[in-house]
Amino acid sequence: MTLRINCWSGPRNISTALMYSFRERKDTTVVDEPFYAHYLRVSGREHPGYQEILVSQDQHSEQVVQNVIQSEYSTPVVFFKQMCHHLVEIDLSFLDNCSNILLIREPSLVIRSHAKNVPDLKVSDIGLDVQNFLLNRILESGEMPVVIDSANLLMKPEAILKELCQQLEIAFDDSMLSWEPGAKPEDGIWAQHWYKNTHESSGFSNQEPNRDPLPEKFLPVLEEATVLYENLKKYACEGIE
Repeated sequence: MTLRINCWSGPRNISTALMYSFRERKDTTVVDEPFYAHYLRVSGREHPGYQEILVSQDQHSEQVVQNVIQSEYSTPVVFFKQMCHHLVEIDLSFLDNCSNILLIREPSLVIRSHAKNVPDLKVSDIGLDVQNFLLNRILESGEMPVVIDSANLLMKPEAILKELCQQLEIAFDDSMLSWEPGAKPEDGIWAQHWYKNTHESSGFSNQEPNRDPLPEKFLPVLEEATVLYENLKKYACEGIE
C-alpha cells in the first residue's frame, strides 16, 4: 500500500528543502506543488511565471487528485510538497487517504520574504488560516496532528526528522540529512523565481534570519497571523535525540 504524504506549508518556508530531504530516500517519489496551476486559475492571483505555470500543469483539481495524488507510483512512499493557500475550491476527501504534515514558520519571517513577490500580501497568502483548518480537521478525526516548525527542523534536523519518520511509521534514513546542491528534475517550472537559496544548499542550514522591522502596512497581517501560528506551534515536534 502506498503511503501518500502531503506536506502542507506556507510560502517562504523550507518546504523545498524538506522535499529534497525526502527525495534522497530510495523508497520515495517527490512531487512539487501539484495544485499550483489550479490555484492560479481559481484565485486569479498574479505570481511570477503565471502563464508558464498554467501551461505546465493541469489546472483542474479533480484531474490533479485523480492523475497525480491518487496515481500509481513505483515507490512505496510519495511526498507531495503542497502550499496551503493552493487549497481552494477543492474536494478535500482525498486527504483522508493521505498522511498530512503541517510545516509552519514564524509569520514575521514569512511576511518579510513573501511580500517581495506579493506586495499586497494578506494572511490568506501565507496559509496559516488553512493550516489551522487542517489542524482542526485532523483533531476532529481523532488523530494526532504532525506539525513541524521550521525553526526546530533547522536547529536539530536529525532529531526532528527521526520524530517525523516515527509519526509517519517509516524508518528514518541518514540520507535525508543532505543532498547535492542545484536544481532537481522534480522542481516545478516556478523554481527559477523561488528556489535560488535552496539550490545553493546541501542540507538544513540554521542561519540567522533577517529580523528588520516589517513595513507598517503589514502589522495587521502579522497580528492576525501570529495568533494562528501560536495555535499550531503547540503541536510542533520537539525531536528524538
